[in-house]
Amino acid sequence: MSDRLPPEVAALLEQRSAARAARDWAAADALRDRLGELGWEPIDGPRGSRARPRLPAAPADEQASLLDEPATLAATAVVIADDHPEDLARFLAGMAAHRPVLDWELLVVANAPSYDLDAVLTDPSEAGATLRSSERLGWADAANLGLRRSRGAVVTLLDTSLEPTGDWLAPLLAAFGDPTVGIAGPWGVTSADGRQFDEAPQGEVDAVEAYCLAIRREALRAVGGFDHRFRFYRNADLDLSFAIRAAGWRAVRTEPLALTRHEHRGYASVPDDERDRLSRRNFYRFLKHWGDRRDLLLHPAPRHH
Repeated sequence: MSDRLPPEVAALLEQRSAARAARDWAAADALRDRLGELGWEPIDGPRGSRARPRLPAAPADEQASLLDEPATLAATAVVIADDHPEDLARFLAGMAAHRPVLDWELLVVANAPSYDLDAVLTDPSEAGATLRSSERLGWADAANLGLRRSRGAVVTLLDTSLEPTGDWLAPLLAAFGDPTVGIAGPWGVTSADGRQFDEAPQGEVDAVEAYCLAIRREALRAVGGFDHRFRFYRNADLDLSFAIRAAGWRAVRTEPLALTRHEHRGYASVPDDERDRLSRRNFYRFLKHWGDRRDLLLHPAPRHH
């Protein structure tokens, strides 16, 4: 692809690939910013870096948001297909064995998957719709594509590390019987200082984790989805949870649901040093947004002077 790029962009991209290979992350970040100034976005992968023109601010018609339209279903479930087809196959098999009995849809975001997605989607009824991207999107952009094309009154983002083992959706939707709840899921965290987050018991929490993250349609409409700058998944759920709570809704950890967690590939498949770097960058972004909002902490520790 590099021979089709403007020479300056191709040169910067080669420098970025070399910097990443040398684990010179500061140089790689600076080169990413220079590419951005030229209107290009690097797409990193195991074989090096490619580039695409930056996505337009307004989505294409087929990707335009439906959130301003009334819900026509009780629920939407969204999963992202990018790598690890066996995880998606396991998730779909669990869904097929334990189909929800209410009106719902499953949206599969085909985020330029590294495998033949159609071979995994052997039953066309498994997915209500498949939303396809020709280039690999960042995690937030991929998640938002599914969230914004949903038709459910409650929209749930699920990781393919989960395996449904029973009716998980009806108990999850029950949390939204309380009109003050804007976001809910079976895993949640709290913090005393907004810096260190710990697993929370069932009940109201500071943030819901994105393994299974359900959002009331009105709350999703209010915040628009994840900040697109979260290209890596970690801490994006903190940011979205705080945005929804700042808009006036509560976050709740539900009772345990019929979802078995397996190895989380988004964590395990990334080298330790790069994972730590990307996580820190995302957490700094979270702190920039919410670091001074102690009023959003349920149980803030006293300040020491």
